[in-house]
Amino acid sequence: MSELLVDFITSLDGYASGEGWPGFWGLEGPEYLAWLGEQPEVTYLMGANTYRLMSGFAAGEVPDGQDEFRPEEEASVDELTRASKVVFSSSLEEPLTWANSTLVRDDAVEAVRAMKENGSGLLSTIGSLSLCRSLLRAGLVDRFRVGIFPVITGATGEERIYDGYPDVALEMIEHRTFDGRIQLVEYKPRVLEHPPLGAPA
Repeated sequence: MSELLVDFITSLDGYASGEGWPGFWGLEGPEYLAWLGEQPEVTYLMGANTYRLMSGFAAGEVPDGQDEFRPEEEASVDELTRASKVVFSSSLEEPLTWANSTLVRDDAVEAVRAMKENGSGLLSTIGSLSLCRSLLRAGLVDRFRVGIFPVITGATGEERIYDGYPDVALEMIEHRTFDGRIQLVEYKPRVLEHPPLGAPA
């Protein structure tokens, strides 16, 4: 059976990106990048918007406000190109042009449920805020990991991650700090039907 990881990188105030900011908000360091390079092989899950954005980067489109990719960003995109990717969309057309990408038109929740039951190895989301929210609501997420970067993007932040989420109890299973500034927290999530009536045990 496969395990499903929802994986975000965020500003401290919970934005997934910021207008005019480079990837990783320009704050990644050697320890964090080395850890990224040590991660196990995964199958990435994404929606159409993330696919369009990331496949554009892979084709050489540079984010707004940048003249070119930094080496760290280029390496990250190259790694994604080599990885297996499943894209959930009713608007994209086959064949998908980004290497190692499979288009799924079926309901994403049911498709991922089947992938978990019938597969092995690790499934991981990338971006795709609404997909992550749907998978969490359905109780399919085994691990919820957030890399928190030391910046507040109150004026320029885009893609607020937690808007529309249910209440979720989080059991800490890992935490660490990279390069003296990037905080990683990883939890086992449990969706709540209502707030707990008493203090947590």
